[in-house]
Amino acid sequence: MHNDIKQAKETLIKGGIICYPTDTIWGIGCDATNPEAVEKLYQIKQRDDSKSMLVILDDIGKIASYVEDMPDIAYDLLEVSTEPLTIIFSEAKNLAPNLIATDGSIGIRVIEHPWCKKLLQQFKKPIVSTSANFSKAMPSESFHQIDQKLLEKCDYVAEYERDATIGNKPSSIIKLGNSGQVEIIRK
Repeated sequence: MHNDIKQAKETLIKGGIICYPTDTIWGIGCDATNPEAVEKLYQIKQRDDSKSMLVILDDIGKIASYVEDMPDIAYDLLEVSTEPLTIIFSEAKNLAPNLIATDGSIGIRVIEHPWCKKLLQQFKKPIVSTSANFSKAMPSESFHQIDQKLLEKCDYVAEYERDATIGNKPSSIIKLGNSGQVEIIRK
């Protein structure tokens, strides 16, 4: 696992795109602070850049570095959630401008997956996480279902868990308003 994470980290530092396992489904991503890498990811996904992508972090305490306001309820939701949870926060900051939604929001998921957590700890920046499929295609439930053409466009593909079936479904998504309003986007 050590060399796999080292290769992924070096790829991210160089502005590359990685394909990797998460606590939900396989994802593709890049340095969430690098606008050129984010643009490359949009092109690979064939995704309209008006559709925001989420970022993953390894610790709840790091969220405040990337959003203007961290409502108290966000801490509560993240601490009690037993399933992967993405929270959409308003007023994102310190991220690539082309990653932030037109309304200024960003989706953030604190990840518990051991490979991702170790990569995030070593990389020391948030990583974009979007499903490893072309836009409008169904997400892959396992590594072996990922379109080979998509894999060829990635600069590095993780070795870890290629034979495993991960969570098989995307995370739940909740949108939080600045005054604590909660809107369920996806269960």
